[in-house]
Amino acid sequence: MAKTIKSAVTKKKTTTELPMYLQPKIKEPIKYMKKSFKKNKKEYVKFLRSIDKGKSGIRGVNGLALGLNKKAFKAIDCLSCANCCKTMTPTYTKTDVKRISKHLGMSVHQYHEKYLEKDKTGDYMNVKQPCQFLKKDNKCAIYPVRPKDCSGFPHTQSRDFKQFIPDTHIQNIEYCPITMYVVENMYDRVIKKGKMNVSAKDA
Repeated sequence: MAKTIKSAVTKKKTTTELPMYLQPKIKEPIKYMKKSFKKNKKEYVKFLRSIDKGKSGIRGVNGLALGLNKKAFKAIDCLSCANCCKTMTPTYTKTDVKRISKHLGMSVHQYHEKYLEKDKTGDYMNVKQPCQFLKKDNKCAIYPVRPKDCSGFPHTQSRDFKQFIPDTHIQNIEYCPITMYVVENMYDRVIKKGKMNVSAKDA
């Protein structure tokens, strides 16, 4: 890291890190996400749970989330991250398996035997991480036929943001920079700036 020599007489300056929504591009999304998660986990989880339980008093959450989601995808290049493909696994539906196995020229049984395992809840997941279809350039080898869980990820683009809070967003602030961006800036608008009636215009 480059450093400059300052005079001993110079006054000490305090610097404030710009909020994510003011940063044109986030060059190291995983690093930023982990830093924010470590610092703000309790506050963000509490914030999300209050929205989920309808105790926050906030109106217009879904619209605000959609607006922030658009900004998130402009600020963060998924191909510079791919953390979801490296550390998580999609839940496969029967339709997913049938479609992907056909694309690969395999039988459904062969696909199950080679790539999948059943978890405690009975859902089918990848046997290993990173995903077997993640390429070196962070692109997906089966992108056109990828699982529905992948094509819908991280669900911040959903018109019903609240629906995904308990099982998805609370978990994903630890794994997905896009989710962290949306939640962090939503928290900034509502809690720090005190806006209880929000919309996409506030994004």
